[in-house]
Amino acid sequence: MTWMPFLCLAAGLFIGMRNLTERTLKRIDRIINIALVVLMLTIGMNIGINDSVMSNLDSIGLNCLAISLCAIVFSILFTVIIEKTMLPLERLREKLLSENININSEIDISQEEKSKSSPLIWIMPVSIVIGVILGYFVMLYIPIFILDYLLVGSLITLYVSVGINLGSNRKVFKYIRILGFRVIYISIAIFLGSLVGGFTAGILLGVPLHTSVMSASGMSYYSLTGAYMTQIYGIEAGTYGFVVNVMREFFTVLLLPLLIRISTGSPIAGGAAGNMDTMLVPVTKFVGVELGLVTLITGAILTFTVPFILPVLYGLFL
Repeated sequence: MTWMPFLCLAAGLFIGMRNLTERTLKRIDRIINIALVVLMLTIGMNIGINDSVMSNLDSIGLNCLAISLCAIVFSILFTVIIEKTMLPLERLREKLLSENININSEIDISQEEKSKSSPLIWIMPVSIVIGVILGYFVMLYIPIFILDYLLVGSLITLYVSVGINLGSNRKVFKYIRILGFRVIYISIAIFLGSLVGGFTAGILLGVPLHTSVMSASGMSYYSLTGAYMTQIYGIEAGTYGFVVNVMREFFTVLLLPLLIRISTGSPIAGGAAGNMDTMLVPVTKFVGVELGLVTLITGAILTFTVPFILPVLYGLFL
């Protein structure tokens, strides 16, 4: 199990580096979307058939809330330290402004905004709910091992897709060269903050550290984190992995007006891996188009980090 993610990532990276056509990438994207829906249904059904999880959803929800907020708070704290010491984002903004470099020159942000209103945004949570209902009322008559096959298949598809995206999305490395390699410090700060936040919440709540730390380390990548933790630890841990990271996106969006008052980088810290896709537009609206590239790079680095760090953490907690 430990090596499976890395093998899938390597396979995806090999595929992604073969200069795939736009048509092929769209077909791959459709497959990924189908896998995501299947994954959400599977996680939902696993929740529905587990009496322990169903009877403790309220306490699990409160724990997830605390872990999510701790991950956000410590990510912001570490990011503010980086802003005050190694990478003043306001100076970087002035530099980008003087050189007329912003996210609109590289990406059509208005098109990104339209793409975030795709049906998949509401289909995924609806799939979870439908899955819970099916699990609770229907799965008594269906062999449980089918869910295991669906979960593993979806997880493999997601890992391969991350590798494909990494191999085909080489523009990110160009953006890093434009902005300077110090921009990576923001990603490191968010990652370390998430780790510390998960560890702190686990200690305070009495939640097993492997559950709190790994779920916080998902950094908004809820689909992969929930699936991976379900596969290795069971559905209760998987529920943490999923809900903690859904809550991270929700509370980041809710708190954006407050976060921007703390520091320029705080909205970026809250969005974490989600800055590559769902959080890119809302965060960019608050930090400005000049720092939109910083937001995108941070999200891309963290998105590609999560599939590697989860198996590493699993190995450490063995």
